[in-house]
Amino acid sequence: MKAHRSSTRKAGLAIAALSVAVSAAFAPAAHAADNGKFRIGIVTFLSGGAAGPFGVPAANAAKLVVEALNKGGLPAPYNKKGINGVEIETVIIDENGGATKQVEEYRNLVQRQKVDAVIGYISSGDCLAIAPVAEELKMPTVFFDCGTSRLFEAVKAPKYSFRTGLDAVVDNVALARYVVETRPHIKTVASIQQNYSFGQDSWNDFILTLKHLKPEIKVVSEQWPKLMQGQYGAEISALSVANADLVHSSFWGGDMEALMLQGSARGLFDKNGVALTCGDTGIEDFKGKVPNGVIIGARGPYGAFAPKNALNDWFRPNFTTQFKESPTYPAYKMAQAILGIKAAVEKTAKPNAMPSADNITQGLKGLSFEAPSGTVKMSSAGGHQAVQGVTYGEYNYDAKAKKASMTKVKTYAAECLMPPDGTSAVDWIKAGMPGAKCQ
Repeated sequence: MKAHRSSTRKAGLAIAALSVAVSAAFAPAAHAADNGKFRIGIVTFLSGGAAGPFGVPAANAAKLVVEALNKGGLPAPYNKKGINGVEIETVIIDENGGATKQVEEYRNLVQRQKVDAVIGYISSGDCLAIAPVAEELKMPTVFFDCGTSRLFEAVKAPKYSFRTGLDAVVDNVALARYVVETRPHIKTVASIQQNYSFGQDSWNDFILTLKHLKPEIKVVSEQWPKLMQGQYGAEISALSVANADLVHSSFWGGDMEALMLQGSARGLFDKNGVALTCGDTGIEDFKGKVPNGVIIGARGPYGAFAPKNALNDWFRPNFTTQFKESPTYPAYKMAQAILGIKAAVEKTAKPNAMPSADNITQGLKGLSFEAPSGTVKMSSAGGHQAVQGVTYGEYNYDAKAKKASMTKVKTYAAECLMPPDGTSAVDWIKAGMPGAKCQ
């Protein structure tokens, strides 16, 4: 209980601070045509277990980036004010409540709030529900975080749906390669995943890839708790009995932190290694409460693994100064989505003209643009899905310095991780990942 309450308390404190801080950035409803501003609907968790580690940092990133864009305060190529010279106004919506509620809220954003674009969605279930509605309502919608590889199966030949973050295929193909390279002697693996599309896809992609690279590997336990269950005593007991060489988990948010703290308290990870595809959001909170050597991912080149470039040199210190914590991968991905829309519009619109839906959809399709994470190429799913590399490393906490760092860091290029456009991940992996270009 303690671990779960800690995550929830953090979320509550962050939201309280957010409600005071964003009054200027997240304005009350007004039709875009009435005030001449470009309105973006922002959807992210502001309550529930996903708020503290995921939703609020993403909302904070939106606040930081939008305020800076409106002042012309970002480095080139984003130093022109607003989007195409038009001031940005945002409407923020809480993602908590499930897919049915989110569809209702989405329709409200489009039909009543009259937004010009929507950026949002952490939950894969929400993304799968929203994407067909985006096509129906002809609303440019950028999915900034959700990882399910089924997104562009839910919408065939999409026009209005885009994802500027990566899907779970690359997370898990990269992790399988990392495990084989850094732990060549492992013989058994176990799994604990949230029982919905993201967890199911993550484990399937990982184990298929691992068995291709290391055919003798054996699966000794699979655990499928409910999303946001919070307490994992029975699952931890089962994993302890299975005694795998490595436990794989795509847990995220409060679930991930709760699993690690509960498992560490019971000694699970003293004898079993663990790999967390979404572990980046817990690095600062772990603070020595979990063993060194935990494999950590950030679902791409984000968070602790973001590169040095002019945009990151602006984003990371400004975020840290304003919000008193380092930006984790949801914050990077929110910033990336906003910059993607700006780059798309300014590629296609006449100078200082109000951006249109066509400016966004035509500009974003197949676009290559810069972000704090490096170069983003919208080159998969017919130009609607971002392509980037993925980085993994091992958690290391220095008790004297009271500081966490990443060791044994390895980066895998997108060309090594992604199936050819139009080929499903499962078919590609089962075929032996033909065409993968790995150094």
